Amino acid sequence: MNVSSSVWLLTVAALCVLVAVDFFVGRKPHDVSIKEAGTWTVVWVVLAVLFGAGLWFAGGSGPTGEFFAGYITEKSLSVDNLFVFVLIMGKFAVPTQYQQRVLMIGVLVALVLRAVFIAAGAAIISAFSWVFYLFGAFLIWTAWKLVQDARKQDHDEEYQENKLLKMAEQRFGVADRYHGTKLFITENGKRIMTPMLVVMLAIGSTDVLFALDSIPAIYGLTQDPYIVFTANAFALMGLRQLYFLIGGLLKRLVHLSYGLSIILGFIGVKLVLHALHESGVHVPEIGIPFSLGFIVLVLAVTTFTSLRASKQQQAGAAGEPAEETRRAAGESR
Repeated sequence: MNVSSSVWLLTVAALCVLVAVDFFVGRKPHDVSIKEAGTWTVVWVVLAVLFGAGLWFAGGSGPTGEFFAGYITEKSLSVDNLFVFVLIMGKFAVPTQYQQRVLMIGVLVALVLRAVFIAAGAAIISAFSWVFYLFGAFLIWTAWKLVQDARKQDHDEEYQENKLLKMAEQRFGVADRYHGTKLFITENGKRIMTPMLVVMLAIGSTDVLFALDSIPAIYGLTQDPYIVFTANAFALMGLRQLYFLIGGLLKRLVHLSYGLSIILGFIGVKLVLHALHESGVHVPEIGIPFSLGFIVLVLAVTTFTSLRASKQQQAGAAGEPAEETRRAAGESR
């Protein structure tokens, strides 16, 4: 898709306006209600659909299919990232009224990081066609690792601080409590970090790892930098509201990691086939319509099996106390 520099500038400017509106709406610290989160989630989804419709009129079905395939994939990976956000919020005991501010900064950091990764990926792809083999192999390895991690641990584990975060805490020191939304305070004549800044650094540093997975994944669906960037932007910009909307549902998506591993593995194979095709090897390529349908089907099946498994677990947990009560009554007789 041939996109002029003026369209690029207009798109970036429009996205900056949307980010600014989102920031000022949630500028005052408060507890986000389900109604507020749901309303804004719908707004961001509608905006993404309208943008996809605009692509249809401007470039036809090809770019539109690539955008929606990339958008759904990135949105799915972002939902998995919310598990880590939940762990970070719990680790640092972030008050509920400040959580939206932390997430807003995290989303902004993610947008900047992904823009850098997208530009780097486009430059590497244009210079080295063999990088598709590397991207494909990386996604297949990531898919396998995701399955292994899902089998040996669950999302209730404790968040472990990385080395960068520990170095910052040792270098500047950390206050023992939150001071509103302040990032630094002066204590005993020394300028130290607040827990708010520590949480933002934790989410920002994990965004780097998120980008390493998501950028190769979407380049496996489209090599158009404009579509890659806009699909990532729309997927991330509703992430803050989605956190509050499905916060309680996250623990019930017990099979999400397996579904994402299938999607990443599928895209990895698609990249390898594309690389072979570009090298002159006659192999079948996987089209966007099939890719989009496969991704939607995997997510639908994963969601259904997750909710069903969670319901069975809850029913089993509710049955255990009843069984213990019956046993105790029998023993007392």
